[in-house]
Amino acid sequence: MDAVPVHGEVLAVPERVIVAPAVGVFRPLTETPDVDLTEDGTALAGDAPAPQGTLIAAGQAIGVVEGPGSSTPVRSPFGGFLVGMLARAGERVREGQPVAWLRLA
Repeated sequence: MDAVPVHGEVLAVPERVIVAPAVGVFRPLTETPDVDLTEDGTALAGDAPAPQGTLIAAGQAIGVVEGPGSSTPVRSPFGGFLVGMLARAGERVREGQPVAWLRLA
């Protein structure tokens, strides 16, 4: 006997959030979010996040979390269009806190 999903059991939400990988201060990457990381793993961050509607590839860095003695890139685990930033430049974030919102491509 095949199981028939009950109304509401199947969830097809096209939006996803990108979360902070560490505790620290969030800095969005500049308007070109495909910035390469430097040799020590840091990225160039600024106060102007990528514009809304920017296509973000899976694995692409959208920002950096600056902690005590380290910089951790914030990478998207999936591809999609940037709907908006949920964390502001200079905001202190916790590990797992949503920092950006994407709509799947």
